[in-house]
Parts: sequence; structure tokens; C-alpha cells
Amino acid sequence: MRRHDKLFIGGEWVAPAGTGTIDVVSPHTEEVVGQVPDGTPQDVDRAVAAARQAFDHGPWPRMTFAERAEVIGRLAAIYNERQGEMAGLITEEMGSPITFSNLAQAPQPLGMLQFYAELGRTFAQEEERPGLFGPLTVRREPVGVVAAVVPWNVPQFVTMTKLAPALLAGCTVVLKPAPETPLDAYLLAEWTAEAGVPAGVLNIVPAGRETGEHLISHAGVDKVAFTGSTAAGRRIAAICGEQLKRVSLELGGKSAAIILDDADLAASMGFLSMASLMNNGQACVAQTRILASRNRYDEVVDAVANMVTSQPVGDPADPATGIGPLVAKRQQERVESYVRIGMDEGAKIVVGGLERPYDRGWYVSPTVFAGVSNDMRIAREEIFGPVLAVIPYDDEADAVRIANDSDYGLAGTVWTADADHGMEVARQVRTGTYGVNCFMLETNAPFGGYKASGIGRELGPEGLNGYLEYKTIARLG
Repeated sequence: MRRHDKLFIGGEWVAPAGTGTIDVVSPHTEEVVGQVPDGTPQDVDRAVAAARQAFDHGPWPRMTFAERAEVIGRLAAIYNERQGEMAGLITEEMGSPITFSNLAQAPQPLGMLQFYAELGRTFAQEEERPGLFGPLTVRREPVGVVAAVVPWNVPQFVTMTKLAPALLAGCTVVLKPAPETPLDAYLLAEWTAEAGVPAGVLNIVPAGRETGEHLISHAGVDKVAFTGSTAAGRRIAAICGEQLKRVSLELGGKSAAIILDDADLAASMGFLSMASLMNNGQACVAQTRILASRNRYDEVVDAVANMVTSQPVGDPADPATGIGPLVAKRQQERVESYVRIGMDEGAKIVVGGLERPYDRGWYVSPTVFAGVSNDMRIAREEIFGPVLAVIPYDDEADAVRIANDSDYGLAGTVWTADADHGMEVARQVRTGTYGVNCFMLETNAPFGGYKASGIGRELGPEGLNGYLEYKTIARLG
């Protein structure tokens, strides 16, 4: 078992203020695989003070972008050498299939470090512009101390969407990992110290919701970067709004995959399986609403059902596994409650249902519903598990209308034999990321959502802007 009894604050491993602990439980075996301190408000105060000291008086914000990029590059090199270790650890702590962990849980955070290291090598801190009475200097400065609050589903991916640009900007960070997945943050702390990130630039306090709210509302924090549920995002936005504190929110989704009549179903299902079922369905960008025309509805339902049943359910450490367990018992019960809701609403279960695949572990049966209308709860609410709803549409305009008829606007896809026409559809759907015959999150392009899916953008050069303040200096003579 991986046992940690200290917190990473001010570049040192320090004893926590309290005696509480967090058990990390394997979703596959239901056995404790790790333990970390349960951070307290006093620990948060100490971490914010360390980050404040490092920002106000330390070298990190005063280095050039190129100098910080050099350090980030060293961290990327360490990450590259040990990404397999990180992938295996995430699979152990939250049940992500090892194939997905090796494909995304570790490589994508590495790609972010590499991208921002490269961006920083040529990024200009100041820019000269002409003014009415003399030259202007537009200067980019770090926003300050950042509170990064991250979820359990893709813990390193979400951490790095915040940490990598914050580091390049010159910010200092207090990271609060989710109680379900704190172990990967401890490994990251070791690597940042080895890379030469100065003391106090990254501080880590695993904790629950109440301590997290203390961090978010802390007067020493200049910006909050949060990924999680829309309900939590509204609470955080209210706190930051009251304090006029910078905030970025990446929240929920209920994304629609539009399958046009000319789509090659066999080819589409090969890619859609990842887009809709990635990480055991525990992904905010998962394409869980499958939109099919009435002309091919039954054919699409059969294809989606075959796609789901072709994914082996089992031990996430087994490379043959396509779908593993959910992160916690409460998540298992939540997903099963939505299956019941779908049945009560009159939707038809095509595959899956309430029978659990295993007696041990937090597994659910991957489920496909047919006969779904877009006003049903299973079509409107984020389930966060391997449950797909196939919804009929009349024509292409109706498909776009249904796709847009959602409180969310995070992701989406269209599947067609005509990629140019797919682009026309993509331009009509109000989401932050979209795919034509695929779905990808690219490190060099912005990621974020419309509507209740969040505020702000991460990744790409745009992701750096959220950690910068812009100062204009006018001068005469």
C-alpha cells in the first residue's frame, strides 16, 4: 500500500495540522491501496502562505518566460521517462482501463508540458504599440497565486491544464486533488522538485469539499481554476464573484453525436466507442447522446449495441479490458439510479441494465437505451458512466436543434461520408470542442464550454491567457 503521512508545502514534506487521513480504495478490489493526510483549513493557510511568499518574493515570477520554459522542459523530460508509472498509478487509484491510461491519462499531461515549454521559449513578455501621443508598452504579468481544484476522473490531465500554463505565466499554485485520487499528485510533486521548480511554486493539499471551499475563498488566492460538476461550479463562481477573484470553470457536458444517413456505421462505431465510452464513461466530453435519423434508427441502435457489447468489462489493469469499474460505490449507485430513471421514463434497454457484471468492485453493466426523447432526464442530465441514449431525429436541421437543446455545450461530433459537409454541421452546434468523424482534445487548441459547461478556455495559447494580467504603459519622451 502507498502510504503518505506528509503534505507538500513550500518545497518540503511537512506534517499536517490534523490527524485525519484519506483512504484511497481500488474500484476493482474495494481494498485500500493508499493513504494520505486529510488536509485541514490550517494546512490550506500554510500552503497559501508558501505560495504567496514564493510569488511576492521568490524568483519564479521574476524569471523570463524562456527561463521558466527551461524548467518546464526538464519536468517534461522526467514525465516522459516515467509516464508508464503515472499511467499505472491512475489505473490503480481510480479504475481507468490501462489502455486508456497509457493513451491519455499520462501522455496528454506530458503533451501539455511539452507544448507550454515550447511556447515559452519565444513568448514575449512585452509588446510595443503606437499610441496617440507616444509609444505604448503592453506587458504580460502573472495573475498571482492560483488555487487549482481538480476532479478524480482524469486527475493528471486536469491538473496539467491548469499547472502547465500557470507555471509558464509565473504563477504559484496550491493544488487540491480529489480525495479519490491524491496519489498521482504526490508523484507529480516529486518530479517537480527533481526538475528544479522553486520552493513554494507548487503546493499540494488533498482534502474534501469544506477544506476546498476554504481554499477557494482564501484572501491570499488571486485566481481559482476549477474542473468538476456544474453545481459545484455555480457555488465557486458565486464565491469568486463576491470577491471579484479571477476564475475559470470547466464543468459538465451532455454531448451529442450526430450520425448522418451517409455515415459508414462500421467505421464510425470504431471511433465512436472511444468518444462515448472513454474512461468507463466518466468523461465530461463523452458523446452520450447518439442522434440517428428515423430512416436508419433501428440500424444505428443495433450498431451502437454491438459496439458496447464488444467492449470487455473487467480488471482495469488487464490490457484487454475496454470498460472498467466506476470510481466509487456512490458513483455505481448514481449510474444505476439513472438506469432506473430511464426505465421509468419509458425508454427501452437494448443492452445492459441493472444486473452487475461482478459481485466485487464498483462495476455497472454498460447500457444502451432506445426510444429516447430529448426531454427525458437520461438525455438531459450528465450521468457520468457507460450509459448511452439513442435519440431519433427527422432531418439534419432537427438533429442540430436536438444537439443544441441542452443546458450544456462542451463537446460534440458528427459522423458522415462527406467531411466538408460535416464542417457545415459543426459550425451550427454550440459547443466548445467538436469533431468530424473523430473526437480529439489537442494541446495546441482551446478547450472549454458554452452555457453551463463553463467559463474560460484551457489548452493552447488561449489557455495561457487565463493566468496573465495585461498591463498597458504609456509614455512620452
